[in-house]
Amino acid sequence: MIRRATAADAAAVAALWNPWISGTAVTFNATEKTPADVAAMIAERDRSGHATFVTGAETLLGFASYAQFRGGTGYATCMEHSIILAPETRGKGAGRALLAAVEDHARSAGAHQMIGGVSGENAAGIAFHAALGYTPIATIREAGFKFGRFMDLVLMQKFL
Repeated sequence: MIRRATAADAAAVAALWNPWISGTAVTFNATEKTPADVAAMIAERDRSGHATFVTGAETLLGFASYAQFRGGTGYATCMEHSIILAPETRGKGAGRALLAAVEDHARSAGAHQMIGGVSGENAAGIAFHAALGYTPIATIREAGFKFGRFMDLVLMQKFL
């Protein structure tokens, strides 16, 4: 079941996201999210015409969100997404369904393309995006710094 996220989901989203922030190089962010941070993100994305989606009935199993890739009107049709799944959910179709919901919403709002920024150390994330039609378009060498080392950022693009 995929549905739009609300502020009531903020604590569960933060609880899902934070282990990926603190323990992996999947995201370069090293600061864990508070429920207030997540609620503000959901609200801002809703206000700007973008969206956050969640999956899971009693327990949140994943979320995906998107917003404009860069600021300014020249980038108004270029979006970037984030997607996080519970480890036990990976490989079962939830990620595909979440990303499809994000892409469908963005497309219906007039977006032309979606960008996925994937850590160069996240081979599974790169493969996931490639399987869904994303093409690697750039590697920004040493764009991120976490765990005492620099890491590459792979930008992947899909036209909607």
